[in-house]
Amino acid sequence: ALSAEQRLVSSAPLPAKLITKDWRTLWQKKLNIAWLPAEQVFLRIIHLPKCEPEELRSMVELQLEKLSPLPVNQIVWSFEVVPQSSGELRTVIVIIAERSLVEDFLGKLESAGYLADRLELPFLHQLLTTPIDGDGVWIYLQPAEARTLCLTAWWYGGTLQQVNLLNLPAGEAGAAALGAQLNQIAWAGEIEGWLASPPRWHLVADHAGAAGWESALRQWTSEPIELVPPLATPALAALTAQRAARSESKANLLPPEFSARYQQQFIDRLWMRGLGALTLVYMAAVLIYFGALYVLKFKASKVQDQVTGLSAAYTNALQLKERVRILQEQVNLKFAALDCWKVASELLPPEVTLTSFSFSKGVRLSLRGNASRDDESKIGEYNEAMSKATLNGATLFTQVNPYNIAVNGNTAAWSFECTLQPGQNE
Repeated sequence: ALSAEQRLVSSAPLPAKLITKDWRTLWQKKLNIAWLPAEQVFLRIIHLPKCEPEELRSMVELQLEKLSPLPVNQIVWSFEVVPQSSGELRTVIVIIAERSLVEDFLGKLESAGYLADRLELPFLHQLLTTPIDGDGVWIYLQPAEARTLCLTAWWYGGTLQQVNLLNLPAGEAGAAALGAQLNQIAWAGEIEGWLASPPRWHLVADHAGAAGWESALRQWTSEPIELVPPLATPALAALTAQRAARSESKANLLPPEFSARYQQQFIDRLWMRGLGALTLVYMAAVLIYFGALYVLKFKASKVQDQVTGLSAAYTNALQLKERVRILQEQVNLKFAALDCWKVASELLPPEVTLTSFSFSKGVRLSLRGNASRDDESKIGEYNEAMSKATLNGATLFTQVNPYNIAVNGNTAAWSFECTLQPGQNE
């Protein structure tokens, strides 16, 4: 049975969700089946020798010119093998439709957005699934207001011997026309030899539709008529879908060029939708990128503003640090000069006079003075004492140059330089 059923008026658009194929069709198969109106179809029965399945189509094609009521280049055709339990021949139903009518019908479906995968005749499914319990005639009726479609199937010897699809007038005229057709078929069957006994009659129709036809048939034949309930439209649709899904039905009137075009349109549609989705993803990625870039720029600008606000304070701090360093160096130099002055004055012999004390570049100490000519040895002692001078347990000078002396009369002028130990000026 169908899992869901939806009925629409002829002018209503078809639901795109149900008929359109998309990416999900690649793993969830969808099959669009259309029913060709039965009044546009011709049915023929042929009996062929048994052969390989792939050879059967060629054998049917060889019979087309004899079977078709139209030129072969103006028709669309297919065939269905009739199941049978015995016999050396294989029964085949050939379905023929005028190409222009099929193309017009498919064009109407395309304008509604429906691209069919299969184009079938619903009468055929009901015919092939009807239980056959002996020889007889099965008459399938599809009444309408103006015309009545009638399918007659003649089963004899377990074989479908004849099938006819009739387009009859409504009412008693239709019953009379059906009687005339049945007479012709019966005479042909007697001539061909397969109608060997009176047939049993089966009327496949609902009670309302069969009322007028059953009484008319009883006037034509004295044989009893068995009334068989037909399949309702939803049940017939479900049967069609099931047989197509199980590959039981081979008859498909969809022209190959239409099938190829629909398949190409499906592939093109997938590519276009894929490219569209890729474009949307790319645009979303670009928007995210620019959004993130804007946020980062905003944060960077805030940091830059903070840096700008702190730069003045930082510059002032550096200047203050430099000034403190300079002042500290000046203080250290002053203390170093005082230490040198203290040592120089403490070690100076009483006989020697210090006339000049110069401390330069933080490490160089220059001493000048006078002494009596007779006290020249005291100058040497003073020079040696300065080279051994200590401060806080450490040598004060790394180098004390030998003294220079200049004698002028009884006065000796002396001088020498000392290099301060690194770290003593800190």
